[in-house]
Amino acid sequence: MPVANDIVAVVLAAGASRRFGSDKLLYPLTLRGATRPLAAHSLLPWLEMFGKVTVVVRPGAETFCSAIETALGGTRSAQINWIECADAAQGMAASLVSGVRANRNATGWLIGLADMPAVPMAAIAGVRDALSEGAALAAPSHTGRRGHPVGFASHYYDQLLDLQGDNGARRLLERDSTRVFEVNIDDAGILADIDSPGDLQRL
Repeated sequence: MPVANDIVAVVLAAGASRRFGSDKLLYPLTLRGATRPLAAHSLLPWLEMFGKVTVVVRPGAETFCSAIETALGGTRSAQINWIECADAAQGMAASLVSGVRANRNATGWLIGLADMPAVPMAAIAGVRDALSEGAALAAPSHTGRRGHPVGFASHYYDQLLDLQGDNGARRLLERDSTRVFEVNIDDAGILADIDSPGDLQRL
């Protein structure tokens, strides 16, 4: 499905998986009848919705990138723009800053997480379309709970680059909560991030 060229998809994949105990993004997960690395499942709907997807990784992630490309195949892998975040150890905000800075001329950014393999295409499309139609901020919502991905219009560029720590852009969303356009989604996948092995059982 085509998407406006001025809205950019950024998926963050630079975490250290400390709570999981191993590299959770490479964990072989069976979902919808197919077994792939967890991050490959997470990326598939993004690659369906966007011609190019920026994926932010930590330094030394060559093995990870190669494994994901193998799982996705040549055509889909060619859609990925890998960006290395030298400061990934400083927290999620550093990865987000790297992804946004690499796409500084965009009129909006959709920020997703590589440890969320069940996010439906409807959520990505809904947030994308909200930005296209002029929303300053956008996010999907399920049963009153806000999930991922989140979208930011271009005038948030400087504020996004000022973010620090492990909370990503949560501070901006909380501060400007009245400006967030919520896209109602009948799918709890927008809430299901994988932090520990137990989260896989719940998924």
